[in-house]
Amino acid sequence: MSNTVTSAARGQENEQTSSKFLTFFLSEEEYGLEILKVQEIIGVMDITPLPGTPPYLCGVINLRGKVIPVVNLRLKFDMEAVARTSETCIIVVKVNGVERGIVVDKVSEVADINAAEIEEAPAFGTDISTDYILGIGKSAGRVKLLLDIDKVLAGTQADELGAAAELAGAAAN
Repeated sequence: MSNTVTSAARGQENEQTSSKFLTFFLSEEEYGLEILKVQEIIGVMDITPLPGTPPYLCGVINLRGKVIPVVNLRLKFDMEAVARTSETCIIVVKVNGVERGIVVDKVSEVADINAAEIEEAPAFGTDISTDYILGIGKSAGRVKLLLDIDKVLAGTQADELGAAAELAGAAAN
C-alpha cells in the first residue's frame, strides 16, 4: 500500500512541477523555448550574409568579439519573410555548447508552465515530423508551441558555422 501512495504522490508531484519558457511570436503564433537555453536577447544588428547558404541562414554577427551564426526562424519554418520592425530581435541560444542566434518577430514573456499544462505534440503521420516540438503548452488561456531548439537547429548549416566559429574563436585565444 505504501508503494501505491508513494507512486501517486510522485505522480502528483510531477504534475505540480513547472518549467520556465521564453515565449516569442512568429506572425500571430506564439512559441516557447526552455529559458535555460537562452543566453541573451538583443536587438537586430548588422548581419553579415554568407554566400551559398540556405535562405533561412541570415549570416553571422559579431557579438562582443564572438562570431555567431543567425537563423531566421520564420524562413526555417517555411513562413513568409517580413520586414523587420522595432520589435524584431535576436534570441541568442546555446545549442550543443555553441551559441547561435534566432531572429523572431517579437519576444513575449518568460512563462512558467506547469507540466500538467503541457500536452504531447500531435502525430500527423509518418510524412510529417514533429520531433522538434517539446509539447503544446497551455498558459494564460493561450496555446504555445514549445520548441526543442536543439532539434530545430540540428543538421543546419548554422550547426557547421557555429562549430567553425567556436574553433576560430579558440584558435584566436
